[in-house]
Amino acid sequence: MDLEVTVNGRVRADVAAGPHTSLLDWLRAQGLTAAKEGCAEGECGACAVLVARPDGEGRTRWTAINACLPSAAALDGQEIVTAEGLGTAPGACRAQDLHPVQREMAERGGSQCGYCTPGFVCSMAAEYYRPDRRAKVAAGATGTSAVGEDHAADDETGPNGFDLHALSGNLCRCTGYRPIRDAAFALAGPGAGDPLAERQGRPAPAVRSTDLSDATGRFVRPADLAELLERLAADPDALVVAGATDTGVERNIRHARPPLVLAVDRLPELRGLEVTEERIEIGAALTLSEVERALDGRVPLLAQLFPQFASRLIRNTATLGGNLGTGSPIGDSAPALLALDASLVLTGATGEREARLDEYFTGYRTTVRRPGEIIRAVRIPLPLAPATAFYKIAKRRFDDISSVAVAFALTTRDDGEVSGVRIGLGGVAATPVRARATEGALVGRRWTEETARSAAAVMAGEGTPMDDHRASSGYRSAMLEQSVLRFFAQTALEVAR
Repeated sequence: MDLEVTVNGRVRADVAAGPHTSLLDWLRAQGLTAAKEGCAEGECGACAVLVARPDGEGRTRWTAINACLPSAAALDGQEIVTAEGLGTAPGACRAQDLHPVQREMAERGGSQCGYCTPGFVCSMAAEYYRPDRRAKVAAGATGTSAVGEDHAADDETGPNGFDLHALSGNLCRCTGYRPIRDAAFALAGPGAGDPLAERQGRPAPAVRSTDLSDATGRFVRPADLAELLERLAADPDALVVAGATDTGVERNIRHARPPLVLAVDRLPELRGLEVTEERIEIGAALTLSEVERALDGRVPLLAQLFPQFASRLIRNTATLGGNLGTGSPIGDSAPALLALDASLVLTGATGEREARLDEYFTGYRTTVRRPGEIIRAVRIPLPLAPATAFYKIAKRRFDDISSVAVAFALTTRDDGEVSGVRIGLGGVAATPVRARATEGALVGRRWTEETARSAAAVMAGEGTPMDDHRASSGYRSAMLEQSVLRFFAQTALEVAR
């Protein structure tokens, strides 16, 4: 079948598109060269584009994603806007033809060398059109505000409500970020007649079944879960892909070309979120950004995790199912979910079963999942522990792999005695693990500084901290120890009350 994608308002069909062609390469082959390849790993954001995604009943949200990671086949039937498509007259250089984001970047010197600028512009445009962004100052009628250089807001949120975390996945190394921040903080809301703003009031494109193949392999988007499980039963070695934030890197860097790829990111059976009195069930194919918006802080531990999980560009496509499905020891979601006592719903052709997350990992990148099984959902039991924290130690504050990740969930009695505690660790062993020795050193003791210091000494020996390019064994042990003391410092007064 032909690949068919709407790009900048024009339907583009391509019979020659292959199942392993990245969206970025496909766009550039179409002559749309604004998006660039910088890292080919989803870290620099030079390739960012906008995709129309569902946002509630009958509405669309413009979502920025890395074009270097998903295959073009994954966007079959979907709608994309590149930097060329933002202005009223794409390709023109006159100021009146520029999109407000482009104009502010140009006027405030935010383009620097220009290589990464189209990616910045697309990420900024997604934030510009964010439905719940609220300006703190009166906006002018031209689509920009008179905020100027005096920002009466914190360092990461502008007076116009612009959240700089939207740019956490866009890295430029030319000069400084100040002009880019100035451009972002000068933007008001979309003006009347803005075509992309008006587009948000209509439904996103319907999901389309896809079957694309050539000599290098085959890409299939099943119509429903039943078809997916049927195909997996026939070919258990097929690669199941959601956001492709991991498999896209394998394709780009290691030239991986699996014979069969099965896309699950738009399967409705994997995209629900249900809250009952007993539990929260999160669909495995919901993106992390979708989960974050839907929970809206209901699970404080996850609310701490999300801003530290890679970047907004990655969270707009990454899923819990994918992060856990790889079995990686450094996936940031696993420690938090271990602390939340989560379990996974595993589904295959023979039926469905539930597996506790602390029994799910069996070795380095190996799990209890059987051939032909997928993760359908993540279940978090209720009620939640009242005191929680997630700490990520990495070389960069955002958009980096953890050297150590630690999650705590603590419950105490009225007298301060620890009645229950779960501690999840990542990056310190061949698998994500529970810090069971430390948990044992805490339960039954009052949550005091003496108890915390005693438990911290035990924590230093949890897992098998290794030496690698991210951190030494000694550093990891020290960070594990310090995490307990930090958690005590943050929760001691709360527990005492």
